[in-house]
Amino acid sequence: MAIVEPIPSNSPDEPRRLRLRSVVDLEEIGEIEVQPASEVRAALERARKAQPAWAALSVEKRAGYLKGVLKILLDRQEDVIETVIRETGKTRSEAITMEVFASADALSYYSKRAAKLLAPKPRSLHGVMRFMKKVTIHQVPLGVVGIITPWNGPFILSLNPTAQALVAGNAVLLKPSEVTPFSAQLFAEMFREAGLPEGVLQVLVGDGETGAALCESGVDKISFTGSVETGRKVGESCARQLIPCTLELGGKDPMIVCTDADIESAAAGALAGAYMNTGQYCCGTERVYVVDSVADAFIEEVVKRASKLRQGDKGESDVGPIFWPRQMEIIETHMADAIEKGAVVRVGGRRNPDLEGLYFEPTVLTDVNHDMQIMVDETFGPILPIMRVADEDEALRLANDTRYGLGATVWSNDEFKATSIAKQLESGSVCINDMTVTYGVIEAPFGGRKSSGVGQVNGDNGILGYCYQLPVIVDRWKGKNSRDFYPYGRKKDEGVQKAARFLFGTSLGRWLS
Repeated sequence: MAIVEPIPSNSPDEPRRLRLRSVVDLEEIGEIEVQPASEVRAALERARKAQPAWAALSVEKRAGYLKGVLKILLDRQEDVIETVIRETGKTRSEAITMEVFASADALSYYSKRAAKLLAPKPRSLHGVMRFMKKVTIHQVPLGVVGIITPWNGPFILSLNPTAQALVAGNAVLLKPSEVTPFSAQLFAEMFREAGLPEGVLQVLVGDGETGAALCESGVDKISFTGSVETGRKVGESCARQLIPCTLELGGKDPMIVCTDADIESAAAGALAGAYMNTGQYCCGTERVYVVDSVADAFIEEVVKRASKLRQGDKGESDVGPIFWPRQMEIIETHMADAIEKGAVVRVGGRRNPDLEGLYFEPTVLTDVNHDMQIMVDETFGPILPIMRVADEDEALRLANDTRYGLGATVWSNDEFKATSIAKQLESGSVCINDMTVTYGVIEAPFGGRKSSGVGQVNGDNGILGYCYQLPVIVDRWKGKNSRDFYPYGRKKDEGVQKAARFLFGTSLGRWLS
């Protein structure tokens, strides 16, 4: 994530401008102009005009635009990689896998399956109702959707919800983070290149002022990915306006290492979960509970592997920089608190003194406990705290001892036992013998419990969340029964009561109903 600085203005009437600098070498990478509420309202008006014609297209035609963007994305992979690295400093490998490959997968998945997911769905009715009515559920687009996206996956986390909302028939107002605006602008450019009608997708550039204006603008839904604190404000705004929202917020994901886990695999998985994207993703592994009988072997393997990780601002690298100066402050605060309270640094533990940018060394901590911020608050950095526990029951109890509930992982060679533990975890999703990969498994609904969010993205739930499920009920008798609705009378009342006693009070009636 770029370093953002306000640019002094010569007049209070001038629009606010922000300068962005690289977290890798601190050099300037561009400027943006903050769009005020008036421009947000104008964008909404354009979207309102464009959306009906867009929704009137068949799902297959809308999906055709996703296919067009997919082809453009594959042709312009290097543009995406270069833009993401310039904005965030993430490693090239992570720019390819997280931003290019995952975006291509999302475009391919929804362009192939949208027609089936959004098709009208007849519903079988129960009892005698099946002889009287028939019901079909139609997916009606909500209208104009506001999507607010974060800085840690600037391309994929903007593209994925936007693609779902668009193919469902909505117009989209997209507000990316002010520190990674260029990735969102790049994929919007790809949609224009694919021929998307004007006004159907618009990118709003700015900081919290622009985001707040979008929430209050009168859109039909807000999809927000970001911090818990901002998510609460978004949720409060939507609740006041009685519009739906999806909130994908923070996490403090636990990893449980059971007595029968494959230690080498678990250690490798812990590193991948903790250090991918420099630990700056919401479902990263932020705390490990390892049963004491295997703790020594696990810690030894983790330390050995973590010590070999490469960090640099040139050439190949395994762990990139911190994307945001404020995040560096949080990481250092959590580290200082942990060390003061007795945590032992086994690897890393400081800013990298050999690099100019915002680099924090990949770190392994032991002797940690829940009195430390590093075990209870979201750190969002390359820190792997490991806590010994007596058994798997204690691991489960501590894993649930959190205000978060986004993802979790369980490592065991006994799938039945691991699944039993998974079902007891207060988490939005659980991965067994893997780092948290739920967001990348598009068929799986992804969302959080507790303070980690409201609603789910991806899967059927994700795309249907951008629709109103409209039941259309048809009377099989073409309304003829309505002729006998009035007048009320005792004879009719007794008939209904008799029918109720038969249908719900006798074995034959219950079978029929």
